[in-house]
Amino acid sequence: MQTPQNINERRLADAWAELQTHANEGNPLHADAYRLAFADPEFLLRRETRGIRFQLEMLKPDLAQRDAGIENTVVVFGSARFREASEAQEMLVRAERSGVAADITRAQAMVRNAPYYDHAREFARTVARYSASCPKADQLYICTGGGPGIMEAASRGAHDEGALNVGLNIALPHEQAANPYVSPELSFKFHYFALRKMHFMMRAKALLAFPGGFGTLDELFEVITLVQCKKAKPVPILLFGSDYWKRLINLDVLVEEGAISPEDLKLFQYVDDPKVAWDAIVKFYDLKT
Repeated sequence: MQTPQNINERRLADAWAELQTHANEGNPLHADAYRLAFADPEFLLRRETRGIRFQLEMLKPDLAQRDAGIENTVVVFGSARFREASEAQEMLVRAERSGVAADITRAQAMVRNAPYYDHAREFARTVARYSASCPKADQLYICTGGGPGIMEAASRGAHDEGALNVGLNIALPHEQAANPYVSPELSFKFHYFALRKMHFMMRAKALLAFPGGFGTLDELFEVITLVQCKKAKPVPILLFGSDYWKRLINLDVLVEEGAISPEDLKLFQYVDDPKVAWDAIVKFYDLKT
């Protein structure tokens, strides 16, 4: 005799099989009032069910990380466009052969910024090596946006050491794909930026921001604002590449104009070496290394 649990599992399987059959046969999915609500994409994608989708995007990654025993993360942000040195050099060679000035300028920037890839990879290795000798509850896991560039470098560093790492990817019009070094069981895809940002912060014990563009700035200032307003606990906020950040943003102007307090500049610090970045985290939490 089937138990109620088995019956429920069969109904879930049947609902999924119906959708899969439609997809495999290339049939359009027409509205169907009789279809189970949770197995009805047209229903779930209505404007009125947006709140349910919020809940699902919050719950799925949370449960998966909880099941994997991941409670503490070190979040690494940075440009999706930067490449490792060998790839950047190849880009420059191709650009110089083309003779297109704009391509040469872009490739030169890639070569100039390639060291950041290596620094992010080395930092992640250090975090993974530390965690390998810790009790499960004290382990730190690298968490990135899951994409290419600096995100790939950090995921790769953890992967080098055989450590799990989290990737919080985002669905974009140009379809950013997850990098190959994110742990498959912890590679998540989001539709809503807001929910993705919440997951960055939910387990974050430190933030390391490498040079990047609008996305990096958005995520960096989101974290700084949450800590400044005491909506999140203080964590080490490290800006890697002091020359880049100081050229990009003169934060002293905010103090001079009374927009922030002088103490707010202590919410973050500049670093230029992976070891210095790690030492800042060790000091903040008095870790035993």
